[in-house]
Amino acid sequence: MSTRMFTSPLFLGFDHLEQMLERAAKTSSDGYPPYNIEQISQVGLRITLAVAGFTMEDLQITQEDNQLVIRGRQNDDTQGRVFLHRGIAARQFQRAFVLAEGIEVKGAWMDNGLLHIDLARPQPEVRVKTIRIVKAGGNPSAVVDLKAE
Repeated sequence: MSTRMFTSPLFLGFDHLEQMLERAAKTSSDGYPPYNIEQISQVGLRITLAVAGFTMEDLQITQEDNQLVIRGRQNDDTQGRVFLHRGIAARQFQRAFVLAEGIEVKGAWMDNGLLHIDLARPQPEVRVKTIRIVKAGGNPSAVVDLKAE
């Protein structure tokens, strides 16, 4: 059962935002791997995931529409090994982050078991548009002379 968040008549055209929120709720997982999100500059963000035991070849980062998806799958190299205790399990994961419109993925690198992904959030530009008002009985759709300031 879905609860509609943007039912107010003041929220026009926010259907895509509601869909992104629903998608984010569906992709929440068990908390593995743990991650941090930090602001590194006025427009820069960094996601850091703890992926100890994974190599770069075990990891895949994709951007699917407005979703950043990180997948990890370790190769099973335990053949011929005898474990007296096995506390470190080879575990696959998928972690997804919903990105706001305009956020760009700048790059990714690994360092000491941590996967870092840098993002840039451009500053929105302020746009002001003057809308001409026509007399009653006039055809407002015929007015295409919108003056942008």
